[in-house]
Amino acid sequence: MAKLHLGSGTDILPGWVNHDLAALPGVDVVHDLEVFPWPFEDKSFDEIRMINVLEHLSNVVKSIEEIHRISEPNARVCIRVPYWNSRDMATDPTHKVFFSEYSFDYFDPSKRHCQERPYYSKARFRIVKKHFYTNITLFNIVGYVKISFEPLQAIMSALARHLCGVIWVVEFELVALK
Repeated sequence: MAKLHLGSGTDILPGWVNHDLAALPGVDVVHDLEVFPWPFEDKSFDEIRMINVLEHLSNVVKSIEEIHRISEPNARVCIRVPYWNSRDMATDPTHKVFFSEYSFDYFDPSKRHCQERPYYSKARFRIVKKHFYTNITLFNIVGYVKISFEPLQAIMSALARHLCGVIWVVEFELVALK
């Protein structure tokens, strides 16, 4: 079982192939994800993590296609990105792309966006779960709270379209379809 942690930074995971742009201690593979193809063989990994990385890349579709290429059939993929109208998304000058809870619908053949625009990409994933993270500040301690309860997600999603800061981060659990 091979596991890949894309954009690991200093969050080195034991037993995983840790990748980053910088040659930090514990990083196994140093590579710029803006350069294609990525330095991994086809169908190399059964689990891939990409936490707070995709929003920094210029070509999201090509990046998702690379994740699909290096994924084994039924590989589990976790991608976490800032929500489109969160303060974190808007304030970081290195962020290039915005995401909503529907952004990965274009890669899931069971979703309307993918069915209507199958030509966007050949990469296909099934969305297994979405998680929202909201921010709580209490006594000057800032922390994220993960929200996986779907009815509460629907309420938060509706509020987030009109109010900034309701959803700060959205996480997608995907399965590679091949």
